[in-house]
Amino acid sequence: MNSVYIVRCDDGTLYTGSTMDVEKRVREHNELKNGAKYTKARRPVVLVYREECESFAHARSREAEIKRMKRSEKLFLVEDHI
Repeated sequence: MNSVYIVRCDDGTLYTGSTMDVEKRVREHNELKNGAKYTKARRPVVLVYREECESFAHARSREAEIKRMKRSEKLFLVEDHI
């Protein structure tokens, strides 16, 4: 399933990404060399938001939309999702 996700890093920052396998990608952010450079220095990360999308292109588009949001808007999105 194509998804966009947000993880909360150990330093409290938020990281947004898109993937076909959220659980695998979060594991990569926490454990492997192929996690994002940003999250490597901010481990561990915790999944706080997930949104399923109809296609990978839509997930990438939604990722870009979320990345343009202010932090307060992202936090509202996360809190509304819980």
